[in-house]
Amino acid sequence: MSLALETRSHRPLTTFGQLLARLHLDGILLAGLVGVMAIGLLAIYSAKGQQLPEVTGQLARMMVALAAMLLMAQVNPVWLRRVAPFAYVGGVLLLLLVLLAGEVGKGAQRWLNVGIRFQPSEIMKLAVPMALCALLHDRALPPRFPMLILMLMLIAVPVLMIAVQPDLGTAILITLSGVAVIFLAGIARRWIIAGIVLALAAMPALWLVMHDYQRSRVLTMFDPTSDPLGAGYHIIQSKIAIGSGGVFGKGWLNGTQGQLEFLPERSTDFIFAVIGEEFGLLGALLLLLLYLVVTARGLVIAVLAQDTFSRLMAGALSVTFFFYVFVNTAMVMGLLPVVGVPLPLVSAGGTSMVTLLAGFGILMSIHTHRKLVTR
Repeated sequence: MSLALETRSHRPLTTFGQLLARLHLDGILLAGLVGVMAIGLLAIYSAKGQQLPEVTGQLARMMVALAAMLLMAQVNPVWLRRVAPFAYVGGVLLLLLVLLAGEVGKGAQRWLNVGIRFQPSEIMKLAVPMALCALLHDRALPPRFPMLILMLMLIAVPVLMIAVQPDLGTAILITLSGVAVIFLAGIARRWIIAGIVLALAAMPALWLVMHDYQRSRVLTMFDPTSDPLGAGYHIIQSKIAIGSGGVFGKGWLNGTQGQLEFLPERSTDFIFAVIGEEFGLLGALLLLLLYLVVTARGLVIAVLAQDTFSRLMAGALSVTFFFYVFVNTAMVMGLLPVVGVPLPLVSAGGTSMVTLLAGFGILMSIHTHRKLVTR
């Protein structure tokens, strides 16, 4: 009798595992992503003034993003490697179209409207690392100097086109995704040092081409009180919210900075401050732990990958996801300038979430198609 009960109790787990395998989904990665999104729904309900339609709208966007993840998980990495150059070229052409005839909103020209309104820059978050990984697939690693220059040019073209929209946050993230591929390819230490020196040397030139509001954000990072009602307002209110949450938080829906609307962009870029205020240090650490689980699982998938393209792509997607989290949380805590980077899978919005989960679909595909990968 006990043996029968034990067998029956394990059957649902086996069935569920078989279902995940058939769908080419990774259980650990999926659990981490769903956990992050669940916290995001709680935070959005609070940040949006407890309006249920806002939550249902976000849930609908999550379903679309999960569908994109499921779709990408079915695609063999071999096919992804073959279409990577076409995705890159198509993305660059769309960015050019944005510069020529894109829609303007909030002082930026970032969108195309072809029945649906979308940002082509989101495509490049996947297309750039895919193209670089495909380029390195059949070549000896680490890449030699001519190949390194070519890779940097492939990164620079879309990054510059996005930066002039202007969208500095997305430009930075795409740069990081490309640099992650170069780093994971085993670039020599001397080139890493040279790159850091060149980046530091280019800072004055970058300062000259930055917009006035971007310079103001950099300066207020060091002293937000210099413009407490202007450029420093976001950081000041964010620090107040996080600090007032303490260890255990004020309780869900009980945050004053968020509920009384002192905190700007509380459902998008600064939603981490809402979580810190209402759930405290422990709640923020729980969210960061889930992010760590997702990143670590992605790196494990990269280590287990069978070919150069899959290994570099999985590693780049995982490291870039970590950069997304780091940039947003550091920005909210005043450690980096405000650059308009949403908190992954938590901030309200759909386009960024679809791109992220499509990337995780690629990660799952790399892991579950390992035995099917051919040269």
